[in-house]
Amino acid sequence: MSDQLPNFATRRVVRPPTGPGKEIPRHGNQKSPAPWRKYVRWGFKGLAVGMGALLAVTGISVFQLSNTLKENNITLVDAEGNAFAQPSVEDLNGPINMLLVGSDTRKGQGKGYGNDTSELADVIMLLHISADRKNAVALSFPRDLLVPIPACPDPEGGSFSPMSRQQINASIVYGGPVCTLLTIQAMTGVTIPYLAMIDFRGVIEMSNAIGGVEVCVASPIDDTYSKLKLDAGLHTLQGKEALAFLRTRHGVGDGSDLARISNQQVFLTSLLRKVKNEGVLTNPIYLYSLANAAARNMKLSDSMTDLGTMVALAGALRNVDLDKMTFLQVPSRGGLSGSEAGRVEPIYDQAQLIFERLAKDQPVVIKKANTGYGASVKETDAPATDTTTESGTGEDVLPEWARGTNAATETCSD
Repeated sequence: MSDQLPNFATRRVVRPPTGPGKEIPRHGNQKSPAPWRKYVRWGFKGLAVGMGALLAVTGISVFQLSNTLKENNITLVDAEGNAFAQPSVEDLNGPINMLLVGSDTRKGQGKGYGNDTSELADVIMLLHISADRKNAVALSFPRDLLVPIPACPDPEGGSFSPMSRQQINASIVYGGPVCTLLTIQAMTGVTIPYLAMIDFRGVIEMSNAIGGVEVCVASPIDDTYSKLKLDAGLHTLQGKEALAFLRTRHGVGDGSDLARISNQQVFLTSLLRKVKNEGVLTNPIYLYSLANAAARNMKLSDSMTDLGTMVALAGALRNVDLDKMTFLQVPSRGGLSGSEAGRVEPIYDQAQLIFERLAKDQPVVIKKANTGYGASVKETDAPATDTTTESGTGEDVLPEWARGTNAATETCSD
């Protein structure tokens, strides 16, 4: 065996040249990336993952919300069963009319509300927003108001015959909330394409979603019927306490439904001030919370179950100034006798003036608050104790008989 290594194992060592001008070329030392650059990259990656997760969750939430809205919708039909035409984009850009019905049903509401055999329209309110978005009106109809009820569709098939004089809150018994809407349309001459019905639980959830509403109480309230007990002063109400405040009747004014409407306006005007001043209508978190509460606890007409429509309706109030948000009662008189004792009837010549302005989309404002029984203008420590905000000029202003207030005027339950 040869002592020499095989040729393929022989290595030739090449030495670099030396001497002047023959320096060995070297690579420069490579610096490691600065730590902050790594953190930035990780941050962007984390943000991308987070945004992706947020979009996924948002997409699921919106999808679920949309489905919930459509599960409990109300189809608007006339007495012959013909469905209302669906509002178009152009309609949403014009005047908006919506009917809000508060149902006093006890069914499914839990304990503490009596039996579940009754369902009447506890609150009836027509909301009108002008096409130019400069005025809004919330017109309340007393639940004991005696009015004609037109022919209404029977939810179980067929229809109910018209009645010449019936208590308005019974309209929901004959044909459901659609009959209440048809009754208001026939009475006012205003076309109403949107309907929302809320029950006790809905009021509770909506007041919770908004974080409560601060109300002023001028005289202590102790109502054994609604179980509401409040000392004089300021109170932030939500949940069952907010519901009790809206329902109390024996604890305010003369104990009538007209006094209760004035008391409700204390709550609703304060609610609007909070919505406007805290930017609720531009806050997507608040809006989603409210929409979610509405979807789970309200029945909406099929014209309102599209999320885009709901956003457009909420946005319609965004630019209306508080002093141009008017709250009114339908002018009415009591003093009826016999089987109609305790009821009220419209003062038609006065009411017709309001109805015509709404139908023609004309401003309906009052110069100063005329709260009637159940509420009073809040007193302040300022030299001028009249804190009523004046609104409207000339022919825009309703006569002094108009009972109501505006959202800029702070009022107290009384």
